[in-house]
Amino acid sequence: MGLIFDIKPYSINDGPGIRITVFFKGCPLRCTWCHNPEGISPDLQKLYSHSKCIGCSTCVDYCPENALTLTQEGIVTDYEACTMCGLCAIVCPAKAMEMSGEQVTVSELMKRITREITTMDTSNGGVTVSGGEPLMQPDFLIEFLDACGREGIHRAVDTTGFASPEILLEVARRTDLFLYDIKLMDAEKHRYYTGVSNEKILSNLQVLAEYGAPVNIRIPLIRGVNADEDNIRQTARFIASLAGVKKAVNLLPYHNIAIHKYQKLGQTYDLSGMEEPTEEDINRTISIFSEYGIEATVGG
Repeated sequence: MGLIFDIKPYSINDGPGIRITVFFKGCPLRCTWCHNPEGISPDLQKLYSHSKCIGCSTCVDYCPENALTLTQEGIVTDYEACTMCGLCAIVCPAKAMEMSGEQVTVSELMKRITREITTMDTSNGGVTVSGGEPLMQPDFLIEFLDACGREGIHRAVDTTGFASPEILLEVARRTDLFLYDIKLMDAEKHRYYTGVSNEKILSNLQVLAEYGAPVNIRIPLIRGVNADEDNIRQTARFIASLAGVKKAVNLLPYHNIAIHKYQKLGQTYDLSGMEEPTEEDINRTISIFSEYGIEATVGG
């Protein structure tokens, strides 16, 4: 069994062609700017939207554990009593309650995937596994990639690279394209913004390059965090030093549209120090990568 939190069909930004992106739950990083906060926890979670709640008490009445209370601030969950059965989300007429996380088998997942094989084939698309961090569920990931391979489906893995090199290489043997994140080159700043050092991430990228795995580099470009010239030059030098063919770079300009997700999870989204990159930031970044013989584009 694997735990996923979303399946996005007709995706055009997670690899070549038209794709199905499957989002695995759980991530070892805690990026300050994360736009999928519901994918960080490796466990089933409940999301609550106060703005949608109509105060009907249906969820309170149906909760088998009496874990819900209707207050002036909306529904309050006693998480010590809650078993995450999801009944509250099922009965809520306003869809104010949602569950993030679904246990699936590979065969169940493949039934959903194979319905779209014609669309994927005609567009030279495929399946992209994202998250969260899919390498946190290695056995399920490998079994799923093997199943896609038997169907002739192009396989991309969107990853932070934060895993053992042994797991990474096992996945590489079953992957047609890696979408590999680089956040920051300074190890301490990386730890400050993501909760972990970048040593393993950069080392694993070198391992993939030496192995000969096809890799596209993804960089979330954030003014105030990593869009400065010094970090971009360090990043460009490192990517240019990787073995094999020059890696393409996809710039992902930061935005704060995920703020409502944090609210649903009852979490605070700290926007301080983070801004959307300007056109000047983006153009300067593309120009610096070009100096090192690297093609950088926005999106992808």
